[in-house]
Amino acid sequence: MIQRIQTLYLALAAVVSGILIFVFSMWTTASGELLFAQQNMTMLLMFLVSALISIVAILKFKDRKSQFVLGRLNIILNFVLLGFIVYQSQTLSGETAVSEKGIGMVLPLVSIVFIVLANKAIKKDEDLVKSVERLR
Repeated sequence: MIQRIQTLYLALAAVVSGILIFVFSMWTTASGELLFAQQNMTMLLMFLVSALISIVAILKFKDRKSQFVLGRLNIILNFVLLGFIVYQSQTLSGETAVSEKGIGMVLPLVSIVFIVLANKAIKKDEDLVKSVERLR
C-alpha cells in the first residue's frame, strides 16, 4: 500500500537529498563565497543517487523486503556522503582561515533520520503481515 507512513518518510528523504541541496549551502569560504553541492560533481551525484534510491523504494511498496534493503543501502550511502562532506570541508584547497559551515552539511543526517523512520515502519508492517499469516 502506497499510502503508508513510510512513503511519507521516504518522500521527505528524497526531497532533502534531491531538492534542498540546491537551496542550502554546504559551507562559506573565508572570502565569503557560498559553496553548494552542485559545485562538486561527486557530492551532487551522491545526493541525487540517494534521492533516486528513495524514490525507487517508494515505488517498491509491494515488496517490503526489497524496500527495507534499499533503505539500508541508502543509509550507508548517506553515511559515506556525510564522511565525504566532512573530509571536503576540512581539506578545502587554498584556505588558511576557518570557513563557516552551512546547514547543507547536515542534510545527509536529516535524510538518514527519515530513512531510519521509514525502515522502522516497514519492519512494523512486515511483522504485522507475518503475525496475521501465523493466525491463519
